Amino acid sequence: MTEAELARLRPRDGARFLLERAAAAGAHAEPATADAAAEPVRYAGWVITPTAAWGYAVALASGAEPEIAAVDAPAPPELEKTLVMIARLTARAAPSRREDGQPPWPPRVLRWRGPGRGA
Repeated sequence: MTEAELARLRPRDGARFLLERAAAAGAHAEPATADAAAEPVRYAGWVITPTAAWGYAVALASGAEPEIAAVDAPAPPELEKTLVMIARLTARAAPSRREDGQPPWPPRVLRWRGPGRGA
Protein backbone atom coordinates (compact mmCIF):
# COMPACT_ATOMS: atom_id res chain seq x y z
CA MET A 1 0.00 0.00 0.00
CA THR A 2 1.37 3.38 -0.92
CA GLU A 3 1.92 6.22 1.52
CA ALA A 4 -0.85 8.19 -0.21
CA GLU A 5 -3.32 5.32 0.31
CA LEU A 6 -2.28 5.00 3.95
CA ALA A 7 -2.72 8.73 4.47
CA ARG A 8 -6.21 8.59 2.95
CA LEU A 9 -7.22 5.74 5.28
CA ARG A 10 -5.55 7.10 8.42
CA PRO A 11 -8.23 7.84 11.05
CA ARG A 12 -8.22 10.84 13.39
CA ASP A 13 -9.20 8.57 16.29
CA GLY A 14 -9.27 4.84 16.83
CA ALA A 15 -8.09 2.38 14.20
CA ARG A 16 -9.04 1.19 10.73
CA PHE A 17 -8.82 -2.47 9.83
CA LEU A 18 -8.48 -3.40 6.16
CA LEU A 19 -8.55 -6.76 4.39
CA GLU A 20 -7.85 -6.50 0.66
CA ARG A 21 -7.82 -9.50 -1.69
CA ALA A 22 -4.41 -10.35 -3.07
CA ALA A 23 -3.81 -8.83 -6.51
CA ALA A 24 -2.46 -12.07 -7.96
CA ALA A 25 -3.82 -13.16 -11.33
CA GLY A 26 -7.34 -14.46 -10.95
CA ALA A 27 -7.68 -13.30 -7.34
CA HIS A 28 -11.22 -12.10 -7.97
CA ALA A 29 -12.27 -15.18 -9.93
CA GLU A 30 -14.61 -17.57 -8.17
CA PRO A 31 -13.37 -21.14 -7.59
CA ALA A 32 -14.53 -23.61 -10.24
CA THR A 33 -15.80 -26.16 -7.71
CA ALA A 34 -17.11 -26.20 -4.15
CA ASP A 35 -13.95 -28.06 -3.07
CA ALA A 36 -11.76 -25.26 -4.44
CA ALA A 37 -13.65 -22.79 -2.25
CA ALA A 38 -12.09 -24.41 0.83
CA GLU A 39 -8.60 -23.43 -0.28
CA PRO A 40 -7.19 -20.43 1.56
CA VAL A 41 -8.03 -17.07 0.02
CA ARG A 42 -5.17 -14.57 0.36
CA TYR A 43 -5.65 -11.06 1.66
CA ALA A 44 -3.34 -8.21 2.59
CA GLY A 45 -4.35 -7.03 6.03
CA TRP A 46 -3.72 -3.63 7.59
CA VAL A 47 -4.15 -2.07 11.01
CA ILE A 48 -4.00 1.72 10.63
CA THR A 49 -3.99 4.20 13.52
CA PRO A 50 -3.45 7.98 13.58
CA THR A 51 0.28 7.45 14.16
CA ALA A 52 1.23 4.06 12.69
CA ALA A 53 0.31 1.23 10.31
CA TRP A 54 1.04 -2.50 10.41
CA GLY A 55 0.80 -4.87 7.45
CA TYR A 56 -0.23 -8.53 7.54
CA ALA A 57 -0.51 -11.50 5.22
CA VAL A 58 -3.89 -13.14 5.84
CA ALA A 59 -5.23 -16.50 4.64
CA LEU A 60 -8.96 -17.22 5.01
CA ALA A 61 -10.95 -20.41 4.44
CA SER A 62 -14.53 -21.33 5.30
CA GLY A 63 -14.69 -23.31 8.51
CA ALA A 64 -11.09 -22.57 9.52
CA GLU A 65 -9.40 -20.08 11.79
CA PRO A 66 -7.74 -17.23 9.90
CA GLU A 67 -3.99 -17.42 9.48
CA ILE A 68 -2.30 -14.06 9.93
CA ALA A 69 1.37 -13.16 9.85
CA ALA A 70 2.83 -9.71 10.41
CA VAL A 71 4.82 -8.44 7.45
CA ASP A 72 7.18 -6.56 9.77
CA ALA A 73 6.56 -5.81 13.43
CA PRO A 74 3.09 -6.81 14.65
CA ALA A 75 0.47 -4.34 15.85
CA PRO A 76 -0.21 -4.12 19.58
CA PRO A 77 -2.05 -7.27 20.76
CA GLU A 78 -5.46 -5.62 21.22
CA LEU A 79 -5.38 -4.25 17.65
CA GLU A 80 -4.16 -7.54 16.19
CA LYS A 81 -6.95 -9.34 18.06
CA THR A 82 -9.51 -7.07 16.37
CA LEU A 83 -8.00 -7.80 12.93
CA VAL A 84 -8.30 -11.54 13.63
CA MET A 85 -11.94 -11.08 14.68
CA ILE A 86 -12.77 -9.21 11.44
CA ALA A 87 -10.98 -11.91 9.40
CA ARG A 88 -12.88 -14.63 11.28
CA LEU A 89 -16.24 -12.93 10.59
CA THR A 90 -15.35 -12.53 6.90
CA ALA A 91 -14.54 -16.26 6.60
CA ARG A 92 -17.64 -17.26 8.56
CA ALA A 93 -19.85 -15.21 6.18
CA ALA A 94 -18.46 -16.80 2.98
CA PRO A 95 -20.97 -19.72 2.78
CA SER A 96 -23.95 -17.39 3.36
CA ARG A 97 -22.68 -14.94 0.76
CA ARG A 98 -22.35 -17.81 -1.73
CA GLU A 99 -25.91 -19.02 -0.96
CA ASP A 100 -27.18 -15.46 -1.51
CA GLY A 101 -25.59 -15.35 -4.96
CA GLN A 102 -22.81 -12.96 -3.94
CA PRO A 103 -19.08 -13.56 -4.30
CA PRO A 104 -18.13 -15.42 -1.10
CA TRP A 105 -14.84 -13.57 -0.70
CA PRO A 106 -15.22 -9.78 -0.90
CA PRO A 107 -12.45 -7.86 -2.62
CA ARG A 108 -12.20 -5.44 0.31
CA VAL A 109 -13.36 -5.29 3.93
CA LEU A 110 -12.81 -1.99 5.77
CA ARG A 111 -13.86 -1.43 9.38
CA TRP A 112 -13.25 1.30 11.94
CA ARG A 113 -13.13 0.95 15.72
CA GLY A 114 -12.74 3.92 17.99
CA PRO A 115 -14.36 6.03 20.68
CA GLY A 116 -18.00 5.03 20.94
CA ARG A 117 -17.49 2.15 18.51
CA GLY A 118 -16.04 -0.75 20.47
CA ALA A 119 -12.47 0.40 21.08
